[in-house]
Amino acid sequence: MCGIVGYIGSRDATPIIMEGLQRLEYRGYDSAGIAVLENNELQIRRDIGKLSNLRERVAADPVHGQIGIGHTRWATHGAPAERNAHPHISMSGDFVVVHNGIVENYLELRAELIAEGVTFKSDTDTEVIVHLVEHYSVDGRDLTEATQEAACHLQGAHAIVVLSKRSPDELVIVRIGNAGGIALGIGENENFIASDIPAILEHTRTMVFLESHQIATVRADGFEVQTLDGQPVTPVLHNIPWDPVSAVKGEYKHFMQKEIFEQGRSITDTIRGRVDFEHQRVELPELNLSAEQARRLQRLVIVACGTSYYSGLVGKFFIEHMAELHVEVDYGSEYRYRDPIIDANTAVLAITQSGETVDTLAAMEEARAKNALVWSIVNAVGSQAMRVADGHITMNAGPEIGVASTKAFTSSIVDQYLLALYLGQLRGTLTPEQHHQYVHDISRLPNLVGKTLECEPQVEQLAGHLYHFRDFLYLGRGINYPIALEGALKLKEISYIHAEGYPAGEMKHGPIALIDEQMPVLAIALKDSLYEKMVSQIEQAKARGGIVIALATEGDTLIATKADYVLYLPETPPLLSPVVAVLPLQMLAYHIAVRRGADVDQPRNLAKSVTVE
Repeated sequence: MCGIVGYIGSRDATPIIMEGLQRLEYRGYDSAGIAVLENNELQIRRDIGKLSNLRERVAADPVHGQIGIGHTRWATHGAPAERNAHPHISMSGDFVVVHNGIVENYLELRAELIAEGVTFKSDTDTEVIVHLVEHYSVDGRDLTEATQEAACHLQGAHAIVVLSKRSPDELVIVRIGNAGGIALGIGENENFIASDIPAILEHTRTMVFLESHQIATVRADGFEVQTLDGQPVTPVLHNIPWDPVSAVKGEYKHFMQKEIFEQGRSITDTIRGRVDFEHQRVELPELNLSAEQARRLQRLVIVACGTSYYSGLVGKFFIEHMAELHVEVDYGSEYRYRDPIIDANTAVLAITQSGETVDTLAAMEEARAKNALVWSIVNAVGSQAMRVADGHITMNAGPEIGVASTKAFTSSIVDQYLLALYLGQLRGTLTPEQHHQYVHDISRLPNLVGKTLECEPQVEQLAGHLYHFRDFLYLGRGINYPIALEGALKLKEISYIHAEGYPAGEMKHGPIALIDEQMPVLAIALKDSLYEKMVSQIEQAKARGGIVIALATEGDTLIATKADYVLYLPETPPLLSPVVAVLPLQMLAYHIAVRRGADVDQPRNLAKSVTVE
C-alpha cells in the first residue's frame, strides 16, 4: 500500500518527507526510501523493513536539500530488497521516480529499453518509468514534456512523481486512472505532494487533487496543471479542515464514497508481493500450504456473513474453475447449527473484514474441532480470525470506515482469485497457457477498475431518476449472480429501500409476479456466455411494464434498445467481471442514499463488526 511524499521550498526537505512517510505507515509497506537534491546531486537513501531502518540510515549518512521525494513500498514486482525500494534512478543519475500502481506492459517496455542499451538495477516495473523519462529527455524537451511522453507509453493506472537534477527547481507529478490518488498541498513559497492527505496536513490545508490523465509541474512559488495531451487545466482548490476525521475524507463527502474510489489502489495493494508477473507465478506464503497438502484436499468450505458471504459465492467460481476443487459456501451464522461433514481433507476458509465477526469465528472453531485445515481472509491485521487460522491472506485494503463494505468486498474477491491460482499451481490443474492468461488478466484489473469509476456522473444522474422508488429487483447469472445479491444488499443497507437480488433464471419462479412500473429491475447483462439469456430476462421484465437498468459492456448497441437506462462498463475478462460490475452498484446505492438524506457512513441498526450473536 505504497505511500508518496514530496517537498519543494526553502526548508530542509528530509525531515518533512520522513515525517510524512511516518504518517502513512498505516498503509503497510516492506521498504522505504528518499531522494533529495543536495548540491545539484541526487542523493538516495533506501532500506528494507520498517521506516525506523531508513531513519537510522539517514542519521548515519545525512542528506539535506530543499527539494526531494520519498516512498514506502509494498512489493508488486521484485522481492523486498534495497535494490527494489523506491526511488529508482536513471542510468545517468539525473532522474529519480517514485510510483504507485502496476505497469501492465512493463515486460515489453523493459525489453525495448534493454535493446537500446539500458541496464536495469532492480526487478521492479517502476524502473522502466525512470528510464523512459530519461529516454524522452532529448531534443530540447523539458522535464514535464519528457514525463508526459513517458506516461503516454504506460498501460495501467498510476501515480508518479519525477525529480531531476537537470530541473532543480521543480517536481512533476502524474496521475493516470484510479489506482492511487495524489494530492498537491499549497504553501507559501513551498509546496507539498502526498498520496494521502494526513502526510502533509501539518503543513497546509489547501489541496489540489489531480484527476486521471493530468500532469502537474510544481515549483516552490507555484504550479501548473494540464492534461496528458497538453490542454491547460484550471485546478480546484480544496480547503481541508483540521478535524482529523474530515481531513481523512479529503475531497469526498462521505467515507463510503472515498472508499469506493480507493478500490483501484486497494486492489493493487492486495496484489502487491503476491504475483510475480515476470515469472508468471502467485505466491501466498502466509497460507502455510505445501503442494502435497493442496493435492490431498478434496473439498473447500467458505464460511462468511453478509457481504463476505457474497464474496465467497464469487470465489467458488474461481476455485472450482482453476483448482478443480469442490467448493461449498455457507453462512457463518448457520454453519455450526447442524453437523457439518468435515475431515482432514477439507479446508475451511473464513472471510471477514474485521476478523472479529462472532458467527464466522464460531464456524472456524467448529472446523478446528473436526481437524479441518483452517484459513482466513481478513483486513484487520492481528485480528482473532487471523490469529487462530492455520494460514491467512490479508486484504491490505486499508481502514474501511463506512459500515457498508466496498473496498474490502472487492479485495476479498481478488484474494480468492489469487488463492484459486495458487491452488491451481500446487495441484497442477492449470496449463502454462491458462496460468499466463490469468496472471495477465489480474495485472489489468486496477486499470479496469479506474476506468469503471469514471462513470460516476452517469450513476449520479441515474440516481436522480430512481431514488423515489420503494422496491428494486437485481438480476444476474453465473459468476455475476452474487453481484446482484451484493448490489441489492448495498441499496437496502444505506438507503433503506427494499431490494432483492436473484439469479435471473429464477425470475419466473416467483419474483416476476412483483414486476410492474413501480419496481425497477437492474440487470447485469455483460457480454459473456450468458448474455443472450440475460437479454431474454430483460425483455420479459419490459413486457410486464418494468423499468430496466442494464449494466452492459462498452460497444453493446443492442442493449440500449431493450433497457430504459444503460451503464456501460469496460470489457473485462469474464472471471474478473464481478469486481468491475459491483462498482456502479456501490455508487448507485450511495447516490440514492444521499438523495434520500440517509446517514451513508453509519446506517441505522448496523455495526461495522458484528461481535454478538
